[in-house]
Amino acid sequence: MHILAIAEGEPPQGGSMKVHPCPRDHTRESRAAAGSVLCTPCVRQVERNLRTLPGLYQECLHHVSPLSRQISPTKISGSRTRDHLNISVLDSRYNILATLESWAHIVVEQLGAGVPGRSVPELSRFLERHLKWLLAQPPAGEFADEAERFVAELRGIIDPASSAPRTIIRQCVVDGCSGTISMYPKGAGNSARRNIECSAGHSWELHEWLNLRHLMERQRKDVSA
Repeated sequence: MHILAIAEGEPPQGGSMKVHPCPRDHTRESRAAAGSVLCTPCVRQVERNLRTLPGLYQECLHHVSPLSRQISPTKISGSRTRDHLNISVLDSRYNILATLESWAHIVVEQLGAGVPGRSVPELSRFLERHLKWLLAQPPAGEFADEAERFVAELRGIIDPASSAPRTIIRQCVVDGCSGTISMYPKGAGNSARRNIECSAGHSWELHEWLNLRHLMERQRKDVSA
């Protein structure tokens, strides 16, 4: 993680920032929101990711030991079952906790905020409370990328099918949205997950595909006109 370098005593950035493009990957240029390095859809996505992280972090704990003792609570004489710890899950959990702590340390150091508890739920809430300041700093894009990567990583641990590659379709049809529409390919897992999504959070059920195609076609004609 890139450590934030702000001169001692320098006021937090935000109020006098010039308008500039969002530094994250977009299919077309998206202007940063007022007082932020990121565009509005990215800001909202970071908020969602911080709120989602604690639940996923807790749920993935059940995947640390694939062979639960609850499966065979009665010990049979002469048999021996050994639970194998999933080290990669433990590594992911440690990395997420350490990274959130690093970002929280920056906030504490620069703003003089009280030190949060050393847990993912407490750190996530702390970072969300100070998100406006964080996203006005130069490494805001990196912070957003890490939060998004952690959510995707935990979802991949809990449900490997959710991390299957998606087929990119095109720009989101919602007015003012800079996200990209994608769809889970057939056979990527449970049919309930085979929906159409925008990277900024908009989603449609598959039965809405015809209406969505109509909107996309109309958008394409408007751009070409």
